[in-house]
Amino acid sequence: MSKRDEIITGAMKTFEEHGFRGIGVDAVLLPSGASTRTLYKHFGSRDGLVLAVVEQRHHAFMERLREDPESGVPGLFVALAVWLAEFGARGCMLLRAHGEYAGDSAEIAEAVRVQKTEFLGEIGRRVELELGRPDEALSLQIWLLFEGATAAASVAGLDVVQAAGEAAAALLANARRK
Repeated sequence: MSKRDEIITGAMKTFEEHGFRGIGVDAVLLPSGASTRTLYKHFGSRDGLVLAVVEQRHHAFMERLREDPESGVPGLFVALAVWLAEFGARGCMLLRAHGEYAGDSAEIAEAVRVQKTEFLGEIGRRVELELGRPDEALSLQIWLLFEGATAAASVAGLDVVQAAGEAAAALLANARRK
């Protein structure tokens, strides 16, 4: 693994546990053993590292979804449950980054917006696969269930993901009747 990747991996774990702004640079770099100089060499700034972390996190989740592209909408919630069991249920890292940086870093805020739009597109693709036609309103509703389950799991446990998946299935069943 390259030093850049080591820094991203270590920073991702640290940011996941402590938030983005609530921890100093030295603590962020500790897992990789990198120096501040190395941080600036690879990322230009702390914000550059945050951007790399949210990009990597999004890429990793989207890759996970692409492992089973025909699983439809139910596969989204199965993937979420597995992801949260693996990484911990602390809410969406991307939305937390957006919340902490939206007023200070247009680049981070825009990256999260693009990533969430891409994910909504994946939901739309799966809805179309399930229904045989696009349904933007249904895709948005399922996206809201997914994001809500991600957030709620941090306080209510992973069972909420199954409940959200069941709600999405009910919405799909209703849409099929139309």
